[in-house]
Amino acid sequence: MSKIGVAVLVLVGFAVPAHAQMTVDVAKITCAQFRNYSITDPANIALWLSGYFNGQRGNTVVDVQAFRSNLETIKDYCITRPDMTVMQAVKEAILAPAK
Repeated sequence: MSKIGVAVLVLVGFAVPAHAQMTVDVAKITCAQFRNYSITDPANIALWLSGYFNGQRGNTVVDVQAFRSNLETIKDYCITRPDMTVMQAVKEAILAPAK
């Protein structure tokens, strides 16, 4: 076998497998999944939710302090509601009091 053939075999042997893409229906993420990092870091989910709900209201301003506070509020709210969806938790704990 030539040196090039050996080099190709060595490189193929060290190739890192690609990570499979995963899609998630955010409307179905439960509080338990959110709090237990089952899907991803809760902050990642909270960022998506923040964008979603702010987009519905046409709000383009990000209040970093409010985001952090809301994330902690949702984490706390979800402790006793593991089967509730995170979207519902946001509606009840964050959005409903604002009305």
